[in-house]
Amino acid sequence: MISRLTQLKRRIKRHHVLIALSAALLLFGSLALWASSLSLPDLKSFEERKVQQSTKIYDRTGKILLYDLHGNAQRTVIPYDQMPRFIKNATIAIEDESFYQHHGIKISSIIRATFANLTSGGFSQGGSTITQQVVKNSLLTGEKTIARKLKEWVLAVKLERVISKDEILGLYLNETPYGGSLYGVESASESYFGKSAGALTLAESAYLAALPQAPTYYSPYGAHRDKLENRKNLVLKKMLDLGFITKEEYADAQAEKVNFNVQEDNTIKAPHFVFYIREYLEQKYGQDAIERGLKVTTTLNYDLERDAEDIVAQYAAENTIKFNATNAGMVAVDPKTGQILVMVGSRDYFDPDIQGNFNITTASRQPGSSFKPFVYAEAMIKGYTPSTIVFDLKTQFSTACKPDDFSKETPCFSPDNYDNIFRGPVTLREALAQSLNIPSVQVLYLAGITDSLKLAKDLGITTLTDAARYGLSLVLGGGEVRLLDMVGAYAVFANDGVRNTPTGILKVEDSSGVVLEEYQPHPASILDPQIARTLNDMLSDNEARTPAFGENSALYFPGHDVAAKTGTTNDYRDAWILGYTPSLAVGAWAGNNDNTPMEKKVAGFIVAPLWHAFMEKALATLPNDQFITPDPLDPTTLKPILQGLWQGGESYTIDTVSGKLATDYTPKETRQIKVSGDIHSILYYVDKDNPRGATPANPSSDPQFSHWEYPLMLWKQAGGYGGGSGVRPTGYDDVHTPANMPHVTITSPTQNSTVDGEKPLLVQISSQGRYPATKVDFYVNGILQGSSNRFPFSFSFTPADTADLNQQNELRVVLYDSVFDTAEAVTSFTVR
Repeated sequence: MISRLTQLKRRIKRHHVLIALSAALLLFGSLALWASSLSLPDLKSFEERKVQQSTKIYDRTGKILLYDLHGNAQRTVIPYDQMPRFIKNATIAIEDESFYQHHGIKISSIIRATFANLTSGGFSQGGSTITQQVVKNSLLTGEKTIARKLKEWVLAVKLERVISKDEILGLYLNETPYGGSLYGVESASESYFGKSAGALTLAESAYLAALPQAPTYYSPYGAHRDKLENRKNLVLKKMLDLGFITKEEYADAQAEKVNFNVQEDNTIKAPHFVFYIREYLEQKYGQDAIERGLKVTTTLNYDLERDAEDIVAQYAAENTIKFNATNAGMVAVDPKTGQILVMVGSRDYFDPDIQGNFNITTASRQPGSSFKPFVYAEAMIKGYTPSTIVFDLKTQFSTACKPDDFSKETPCFSPDNYDNIFRGPVTLREALAQSLNIPSVQVLYLAGITDSLKLAKDLGITTLTDAARYGLSLVLGGGEVRLLDMVGAYAVFANDGVRNTPTGILKVEDSSGVVLEEYQPHPASILDPQIARTLNDMLSDNEARTPAFGENSALYFPGHDVAAKTGTTNDYRDAWILGYTPSLAVGAWAGNNDNTPMEKKVAGFIVAPLWHAFMEKALATLPNDQFITPDPLDPTTLKPILQGLWQGGESYTIDTVSGKLATDYTPKETRQIKVSGDIHSILYYVDKDNPRGATPANPSSDPQFSHWEYPLMLWKQAGGYGGGSGVRPTGYDDVHTPANMPHVTITSPTQNSTVDGEKPLLVQISSQGRYPATKVDFYVNGILQGSSNRFPFSFSFTPADTADLNQQNELRVVLYDSVFDTAEAVTSFTVR
């Protein structure tokens, strides 16, 4: 019984194996038949091949052509034996080190790439040999499908049976893209180095071999020159490891100083933006895809871009003479969409003396005080207010140094203000508007470094990844950021706390018109609207910044709500300004691309005039939107130090008329908050992480407490400040009492009178009270019609001229006396 069952199982197993083998043979036979049907085109056509379709990049209208990728394609074919040994070996070392050993494909690479594609859910890993790349670039379409990849493998094997390895390598070196419109090593060598490929040095060859993987990203004229340098060094190291060069040749190549020719291309508009877009396209779709005819509609507003380019060129030239600041850049973004409207990466893309092709808008530089708003925003989130008081006094912030040691040497940290003036008590509004360093360091401590960095990241700052690196100098611009990211972050303030990630793409279509991607809004709420509105209010407060910038500075635009913040690094290597309206966020930078310092002037002099000139142009094209006013804070819920009262910690409210304690009858116009007690720093009154919570039981436990109290003690002694803003009275307001309240009566028209709507109606009143009346307001149906401030306080108006007039109407009068007490009376009248 058991043996029969075993035999049956074995027969079934053999049957399954036979079926599987048959299926495998059928599949293999089908693949073999399909592979045999694939034929290689005439290889002689390689040299004559021209790109049939060209990727074109347009502005936001889709009508202005910014760049035609192959509009001036350069391709010069040279024989294989004229190519130097170095460029051949450098290419093999970095692209396909076993090129002379395989037969067109590498099985191990295919398996690795297949596994990577399966696990990633895509088809991005190629594992391509040089032979495959020749096939892909010359014979196949750019689509990423399994069928196309199978064709690539089959044709690569066939190609190696037809022509030699040297011929294949020669085809690759004559066909591969080396950046911009350059195809083939000869055109690249002529363009980059002004010489034929046969004269290339080892170092020059390594640079060229480094380019084909990502020609735009590694471009010597782009923003990633340091990455090109790293990849060139990798090429040389691989050549050394493979025995292609000697140690002496390696050392000489490492030491060789290679100069690239000036880039020339008069067929491109907005070049920094174009190459920013091209790099994006290469990263997303691959080099082979953009070689085959995409239509790209970008977000660029070319009219504003031209204005920006002209203004940057003009002011940067002036700054070269005035401030030794040879370069400048600018970015403009629509806060409501995140769309990049302007990107000017230098004063002149084609000027090698200033490294003009380097895009400063995407480079990492220290932002100076332009980073401060992020810290102040986090402080507002914590519960601090624009009226919160901190003390602008010479302070040692490092707990590794004594409070009375104001040294600046590491590990001590005792910064100065830009003007070396110490102002004593200042509000956060004043500190931010006037860009005061010492108060801002205190604000960072109160807000928290980690939380401030997290907020900056949420707002779009991508480069500050190591919280342990910065310390309290972060608020003074101690970390490196990108201008594009900064403009995007400020745009969140402009957009009521909602972030739209900066983007340069409206639509990408393939050569058949199929839409590959299209702009879709993805708003993300980052800040409570009240926090954003508070920052807008602080940064647009011209009165608050006047002591530092003057009443009519470059930050001020009469009749427009414009918020702005400047920043200058301590070593004067970078000058920044970021500003915005509800409809536009604009950032500008000035300095030198080689990081040499400018004259010792602040950003308000160096870069603000440039920014102002562009903003004037832009504002003329935009609606005059106003910032939403933040809701007022209830002072009764705030500690004195959070209300702007620094003279003590105990608050009381007086009536300014009687000089006594206020009561429920005291009007708001005569209420005044005063404080009593000694003067202390804010750490005496608040838990820094919960400023509206309980007062600290032991303030000295805070590690910064003694460091903030010590300069305050010196300041009090020098100024004779004893604390308290007055002697607390013992009595209560006896002026504003029910007995002293005024009374008012409407004597004409009488209740329910009928009046002629076309004739003037005279309103008369009578009043009595302890204090004389000073003004009477007259309302019809809740709308103010006018006022009278002289006895007998009568008022005349024509009903027919009144808005929202009904047949039955309410007339209300409000009387004010000399001590701000009020009385009201109401009557009704009918219009005939």
